[in-house]
Amino acid sequence: MLKQTIFAAALSLAALSPVSAGQLGVYQSDSKGFDTRTYWYDDGREITIFDTQFVPALTEAMVAEIRKTSQNPISRVVVTHPNPDKFNGLSVLHKLGAVSIASKATADAMKGVHDYKEYFWVNIAKAFTKETYPTFEPVKQTFEGQLVIKLASGETITLTQLKHSGVSSTQTVARIDATGDLIVGDLIHYKSHAWLEGGIVDGAPKVDIPSWVAAVEELKALGGKVVHGGRGDDAPVDAAIVDQQAYLKDIDALVVQYVKDLGPRASELKDPVKSAEHYKAIQAKAEATFPGRKLSYLIGYGVYGLVNSKL
Repeated sequence: MLKQTIFAAALSLAALSPVSAGQLGVYQSDSKGFDTRTYWYDDGREITIFDTQFVPALTEAMVAEIRKTSQNPISRVVVTHPNPDKFNGLSVLHKLGAVSIASKATADAMKGVHDYKEYFWVNIAKAFTKETYPTFEPVKQTFEGQLVIKLASGETITLTQLKHSGVSSTQTVARIDATGDLIVGDLIHYKSHAWLEGGIVDGAPKVDIPSWVAAVEELKALGGKVVHGGRGDDAPVDAAIVDQQAYLKDIDALVVQYVKDLGPRASELKDPVKSAEHYKAIQAKAEATFPGRKLSYLIGYGVYGLVNSKL
């Protein structure tokens, strides 16, 4: 009788306890997709994706990569922040039956970001037409503050909306609770240059480096072990924090000095033609200042936001 009681208790405990930790995978685009990393977590029964890639074709390529190792259903996709490479592929995942999740702040910001980016890519860069630019789709589920997602295996993923803005106007961090992996989107670019455009707020870029530094600091309290950024390398939490904060302060100082050195010529930074040459010059200075740091082309694309914040 005692053995039966112990056996029954063991079965009950097994039913309540999560299975062993699943597998974390990653898909990285090339420079046409801005070297964006999409992570997914397969708990053995279902798959959770974090961010979508810049265009649906890349989202489809990411799904194909997942299917090389798992046929488990893709149940959900988490959007970590309102940048287009994080949500432009939602249509693909929605068609597969995935539920999209984002903080309310991210969900509220997405349409404005989409419209701003669509105008740029269609009318200025002319890389798309109105018909070929990714169609906007809102997320299906929102939360405020924190959300704990219970997976089919019994494991959990905790989503936390940070108090400070980071690379964009708002930021969510996902923690895979069984492993301590932190999925942080573009908040961290470990050993890589960062996207310095800022968040799109009221139709214009808004850069706040001190707030970004403070957002990175918030990672210390989340109980994570390894940081997985939207670009760059994976890193232990402490190393990622030190590296990103130092980089942000140094690149900010570099831009401040560049604008100061221009003197009266600083007005050229508001000229569409002349400013492009200055952005190339800033990129070159960044390459010299941070030798070995990857993806310097991101400076040429995005530094206009940081530059404009200094004018």
